[in-house]
Amino acid sequence: MGADRGLSTIDVPERLTWAVRILDPAPDDRVLEIGCGRGVAVALVRDRLVTGTVTGIDRSAKAVEVARRRNSDALATGRAAFHTVPLEDADFATGSFDRILAVDVNLFWTRPADRELAALRRWLAPGGLLCLCWAPPDGKRAGEIAAKVGPAVAGHGFATEVRRAATARGAALVGVLGRAVVPGQLSGEGRPGRS
Repeated sequence: MGADRGLSTIDVPERLTWAVRILDPAPDDRVLEIGCGRGVAVALVRDRLVTGTVTGIDRSAKAVEVARRRNSDALATGRAAFHTVPLEDADFATGSFDRILAVDVNLFWTRPADRELAALRRWLAPGGLLCLCWAPPDGKRAGEIAAKVGPAVAGHGFATEVRRAATARGAALVGVLGRAVVPGQLSGEGRPGRS
């Protein structure tokens, strides 16, 4: 990792490792992380990219500053970018990203997120993947999250899939994956996971 700071295995929460594993970025993907916090998931994604790029957004200037320091080498070479902006104010060009990740971003299940989901669908390239993941403090919430988020994501032009797992300590993990449906594509093609 060169000058990039402080990312040993012990520092990485299992929920982030799991989320990046199911996001499964290809070496040349353009990835957006919503709510990037201190840049830990960005660093995990960055380590899987060769020619691809990762962009992190977060509303907290303090968190973004830490993320920039943690990913300083990738930032200096243009493989990473960070913006201090809440999701509702972010604006990216149509088709800017191949993969979009959000971990523990509660707005997707605590209230209607139609405006945000429409923006994410627009920002994803055709066939791109949206990966929304949570590690709810109360494991019983995992079912509630999947039941609310899955249909909302599907209603915005995504073929959806729900994934569940548990941490080594038994904490629940839930992910809603949405593959951006390509107009004219046959039903059943372009499923969320990689073939």
